[in-house]
Amino acid sequence: MAQRRGGCFFFLLVIFIGAAMVVEDEAPSNNWQANPRRPDLAQGHGAPLPGVEPVPESQIFPATLPEFGIADRGRPQDSQGTGFAVSPDGIWLTAEHVVTGCDRVGLATGPNSAERVGQIFESRVSDAAAIAGGARTATTLALSPVMPREGDDGYHMGFPSGQPAVVHSRFMGRGNAVHPGRSEPVLAWAEIERFPDFEHGLGGISGGPTLDVRGRVIGINSAAGERRGRVLTTVPEAASGLLQAARLQSVSQPPGPIANAAAAVARFQNLIVSGAIRQVYCDVNE
Repeated sequence: MAQRRGGCFFFLLVIFIGAAMVVEDEAPSNNWQANPRRPDLAQGHGAPLPGVEPVPESQIFPATLPEFGIADRGRPQDSQGTGFAVSPDGIWLTAEHVVTGCDRVGLATGPNSAERVGQIFESRVSDAAAIAGGARTATTLALSPVMPREGDDGYHMGFPSGQPAVVHSRFMGRGNAVHPGRSEPVLAWAEIERFPDFEHGLGGISGGPTLDVRGRVIGINSAAGERRGRVLTTVPEAASGLLQAARLQSVSQPPGPIANAAAAVARFQNLIVSGAIRQVYCDVNE
């Protein structure tokens, strides 16, 4: 019996000490005193480690990324965009907004014909969508896993207003595309020149690839600011992340480099002839 009383006393003592600690923690902090064993925050963290260069504060706390407002596209309606093949097994990529809300989606097979695709996987974190069961083609495009550097050249390919074109641009930096109710990371590009030269908008180039100088897809065309000459694309990891989530795999040959804008136009023409870049049609019931 004596042992049981002792155990009970010890248990009550622990509860009492614990309650006292809780009360002390919840007390107002107006009379807080610095811990003499902890250095004052204003004094920094002491001397840097030998052989270690201090990291600039701008790299630890980067500046806020620029934001680009994207207007609500409204009710889905018949439209067209661009898509490109990433596997000979009929796997294609395009922009999510090109296929969202469509009752039927088709890939062009000729000037006035299209073939309905099988399955569509839409991303919820970027303007990217994957198509499974699309047209099969031997030529495919390779995806880049790396971010471009500021000033790098980019070549946006697609069918603005239904006409084939290449837009040459230079990379400005990362940003956020702000949609009603959500935002997503994007790459911002400054437009330099259009091939062929045209005045109409870039609507229809959405979903097409943006190639870097190595000939790899660095992003998917997403939006454009006509007045300021800006083009927005997805980030490189958007395409690979979507394919992984959908359990799809890209298969491509090593691409050749693109030396200049003329080489980019020639590359685009070859990709059209081989069927690796096509128009994507969205059909909506009335």
